[in-house]
Amino acid sequence: MGEDEETAKVLRAWNTQAETYDRQIALLERIWFGGGREWLTGRATGRILEVAVGTGLNLPLYADPGHVTGVELSPAMLGVARRRGTGARLVLGNAEALPFGTEQFDTVVCALSLCTIPRPAVAVREMHRVLVPGGRLLLLDHIGSSWPPVRAGQWVLERFTIRAAGEHFTRRQLPVVKGAGFEIVEAERLKLGTIERLHARKGS
Repeated sequence: MGEDEETAKVLRAWNTQAETYDRQIALLERIWFGGGREWLTGRATGRILEVAVGTGLNLPLYADPGHVTGVELSPAMLGVARRRGTGARLVLGNAEALPFGTEQFDTVVCALSLCTIPRPAVAVREMHRVLVPGGRLLLLDHIGSSWPPVRAGQWVLERFTIRAAGEHFTRRQLPVVKGAGFEIVEAERLKLGTIERLHARKGS
């Protein structure tokens, strides 16, 4: 399947799930991702870009959502985010071709989204491009487990989820972030190594 077809598949999935997404993910937020959104938003400073903002679950957690720009591929997801009324600037766009100039933001945040973006390395390079020198990248995602039996189960699961919605469970973003030229400041793996939180810095 080509890159455009992969993007179209992801777009269809998120447009379909937009109105029910928050309910679908509520249990996972408590038992699997717990504290991750607070970890991200608590480290975000200055002019903030949230890539793949989705339904805007992070928006109320920022100290000043008025300093946040959110970009999202799915118009339906973006519509839900807009209804939160946080004052954030929300725009339609593709993480693999961000609609912003070079060195526009002090912080880039991306939560639970590189697992579905068709070309995560391209998206991370775009995040690097739009950050100012010394800017910070903050990522939260589910990744391939550090425990082989769990990782094997994830591999089986994604035989179905990749085909249905482009969602991967065995990716890991740390080497992608390093490959884009970022310096790792903090890295944590939780929940049998299936959740990773990354704080990286763009060189000056």
